[in-house]
Amino acid sequence: MEKILEIRDLTFSYKHSNAKESVLDGVNFSFEMGKVYAVLGQSGSGKSTLLALLGGMEKPVKGKILYKGQDIWQIGVRKYRNRHIGMIFQEYNLLEYMDALQNVVTAMEITENRSGKYEETAESLLQQMGISDETCVRNVRRLSGGEQQRVAIARALAKGADIILADEPTGNLDDETADEIIEIFRKVANEDGRCVILVTHSKRIAGGADVILKVENQNLLKKGILTIE
Repeated sequence: MEKILEIRDLTFSYKHSNAKESVLDGVNFSFEMGKVYAVLGQSGSGKSTLLALLGGMEKPVKGKILYKGQDIWQIGVRKYRNRHIGMIFQEYNLLEYMDALQNVVTAMEITENRSGKYEETAESLLQQMGISDETCVRNVRRLSGGEQQRVAIARALAKGADIILADEPTGNLDDETADEIIEIFRKVANEDGRCVILVTHSKRIAGGADVILKVENQNLLKKGILTIE
């Protein structure tokens, strides 16, 4: 499969007063299209920091992040985030004064999606996420957690991004709804051919991914398919 994103000798540390706290040290890995990757680790292990680096929201101290062989900081992180990255958060981060449809359309307008048919495309994406026509025009504050997360996924996909980054996307959901969201991610990757990278502390959620990566001792270890007892 096509290699879409690569990290080379990635090192990152936070500054605290005059001291530095190393979070990631010499990480190397390549991500491919058509797969769901789960980054598994305990709180404070560096998994969310890794996602922020992949999304261009933090800059590495050392090493490179390559999108199709080109350093994302040479591409320009604003251009990279707008065109190639879709972000999904645990808290959904929807615009609460808008309905579901408006949230997706607004994302397309901001990122200048070139489809030209914003509302039609947004409606189609929301339907694919299992959001009914009636729910589309309901204020997002009146939606369940699972519905809000589906809207957030549709919003990320509306950009036309080929990489979806999700930070604890099922953390606020019950098990049944979480399973449904993971199944959506699998479809987005396996059927639509995008690359989905999610971070989680849950081995159960990670078990739904194609490839599991564990952040351990400031490094990233490829674990393959994890069998959940």
